Amino acid sequence: MRLHVGCAMWAHASWQGRFLPQPLPPGERLKGYASWCNAVEGNTTFYAVPARSTVESWARQTPSDFRFVVKLPKTITHERRLTGIEDELRSFLETMEPLGPRLHALWVQLPGSFAPDDVGTLAGFLRGLPGSLRYAVEVRHRAFFEDARAAGLLEKVLVDARAEWVPFDTTAFFESPPTTDAEREAWTRKPRVPRRSAALTDRPIVRYMGRDDVARTVEGWRYWVETVGEWLREGRSPTVFVHTPDNAEALTLARRFHDEVRSRVPAVEPLPEPMPSEPLTLF
Repeated sequence: MRLHVGCAMWAHASWQGRFLPQPLPPGERLKGYASWCNAVEGNTTFYAVPARSTVESWARQTPSDFRFVVKLPKTITHERRLTGIEDELRSFLETMEPLGPRLHALWVQLPGSFAPDDVGTLAGFLRGLPGSLRYAVEVRHRAFFEDARAAGLLEKVLVDARAEWVPFDTTAFFESPPTTDAEREAWTRKPRVPRRSAALTDRPIVRYMGRDDVARTVEGWRYWVETVGEWLREGRSPTVFVHTPDNAEALTLARRFHDEVRSRVPAVEPLPEPMPSEPLTLF
């Protein structure tokens, strides 16, 4: 039983000098982040596959119990829609090998146009993946959230593949109109679907979207604090990623979420002590 928490990135300009030392060389930023959180979303791999040496650096900068949820490249999920991707997939998996056990799950984020009629394609894709890895699927078509038959069909495919369904909970974000520039931008880009919270495996993964106002973000995650606590009591090991539109406070919010869950489930291991944001002195 373990709780992993993290953010959508490990480097953010507003964190430097506040939560992490400034300046912090690019090759040490993940190390600094890993002193605050024990997981991270690997969103950058969606846009470009890194060099293997870069992935080796990620492994060096993180402890063995740190976890990456790495997104498959968009060429696989969005452009080719899971077909004819054998060479690209093989190359990507080889690039990710240095992460070893740190690779918590490969994240298959599908476009909003990926509909219930496409589930057969997903089933074939999942069957062709190595059984040694874990997989997590995120869908955005509303039918999967509003049509019980479509949801059941997807769940069966995921359960058969031992894959998790990743919800991106934006319900708190869309409760009221945006009030900041970052919120207004996110308002047009983030998926607006009903909340879903049924875990299919022993390692559920949740993406939670709050607001730029800390109090509203905390209020909006109460449901997840209780749900994650229950998962832990059931013996599951959940992972929760905390987002806000500007992500300026996401680092501290992720730790606060962990603290709130741990206050309800004291057996959860504590997070590491954060790296000092200021250099240590003798006086």
